[in-house]
Amino acid sequence: MVFRKRKIAAKSPAELDAMEAGRVVGIALQEVRAAAVPGATTRELDRVAEQVIRDHGAVPTFLGYNGFTGSICASVNEVVVHGIPSSSVVLKEGDLISIDCGATLDGWVGDSAWSFGIGELAADVDALNRATEWVLAQGLQAMVPGNKLTDVSHALEKATYAAEERFGVELGIVDGYGGHGIGHTMHEEPYLANEGKPHRGPVIQEGSVLAIEPMLILGGEVDTEVLQDEWTVVSVDGMPAAHWEHTVAATAHGPRILTPRV
Repeated sequence: MVFRKRKIAAKSPAELDAMEAGRVVGIALQEVRAAAVPGATTRELDRVAEQVIRDHGAVPTFLGYNGFTGSICASVNEVVVHGIPSSSVVLKEGDLISIDCGATLDGWVGDSAWSFGIGELAADVDALNRATEWVLAQGLQAMVPGNKLTDVSHALEKATYAAEERFGVELGIVDGYGGHGIGHTMHEEPYLANEGKPHRGPVIQEGSVLAIEPMLILGGEVDTEVLQDEWTVVSVDGMPAAHWEHTVAATAHGPRILTPRV
């Protein structure tokens, strides 16, 4: 009997080219950032994202997903992920906000997140954010054919430890939340942890696509809780968190970011 190695499902080069939803997400994120000024509400940012997505012929993937009421997740300061856009959340100078956005176009999904400051951030919060961006950049380099799923997880974990020294901050890796396969639906197999031992899980092949998304909390503590709305995830100690994400394909020429912000 011949046993096949488990592999992460692959898209053809033509299918990767067809995943234009990621480009729409990148445009929406840029427009949201431009609108994110002191005094703006996260509900207003949500309207901006939805308009951009629909203007490009796509639909907001998040809207209505398991009852979610926004087109984006807008997570401010101690909110790690899944912040519900609200007219009562008013941005102020010094806030750190993470915007997670998804769009569906021609049957394909794009998913991406980034964090940025409203005005000038405190030095340690700015370091947290830059560190999380850097961790994502390092982790996606492991998204190459022949690696295994947890090689990406391990690369993210190693980069987090290196980032503590590089950026001079203590960082906690959020437990229980991570990346995922993506294609015709937003959440496909496999789940991608943001830490772990290498060389485990299914094999990444040419054309495999993952949403890679490190989430880090300032200060080293990792405990989180979900609020009564059953969506909003916050750090228990109230420390700020950052979240960066790209939809990334493994190709023979290296990782290909499908959610560019240019």
